[in-house]
Amino acid sequence: MTETGVALRPVSEEDLPMLEALTNDPRAAGEFEWHGWHDPHFLRRRWTETGMLAADNGMLMIDLDGQRLGFVSWHKTRSGSTSYCWNAGLVLIPEARGHGYGTEAQRLLVRYLFAHTQMNRVEASTEAGNAAEQRSLTKAGFTREGVLRGYAFRDGAWRDHVLYSMLRSDPDPAPEPR
Repeated sequence: MTETGVALRPVSEEDLPMLEALTNDPRAAGEFEWHGWHDPHFLRRRWTETGMLAADNGMLMIDLDGQRLGFVSWHKTRSGSTSYCWNAGLVLIPEARGHGYGTEAQRLLVRYLFAHTQMNRVEASTEAGNAAEQRSLTKAGFTREGVLRGYAFRDGAWRDHVLYSMLRSDPDPAPEPR
């Protein structure tokens, strides 16, 4: 828990309807996270199999004083012939956007991943047009690395993304109170 009250916690079965809406409902997902209809039972199967916490990927709920705000997720991605890093993301419910909760959730996720795994790098990308998420990543302590041209297909077009990263050796932008 932080001074903002934002915390991360494991996914419970009661969270699945919200997760399904945030990934399969265009209004809930938002402009930059809607990628078309997909298997509506995928998340339930994944939760049944792993509880959303596997060796090479995971998902945690973002919680504010008992209210679900969305989720953070990560997956292992190759960064060299023998090295890997985490690729992280988040989705918030529409009502939670623009209040700093996503920034705090991203800080907490990086702290969690560096505390409990040996990966040296956490990266995140966002569509070039998503200025709010770019500000959030910067405030969370990520470093902007560059533009990935024609990186992801969404809504009938190839979209540029902006890549951000945080290394284990980077200073913590907001150390936890002692």
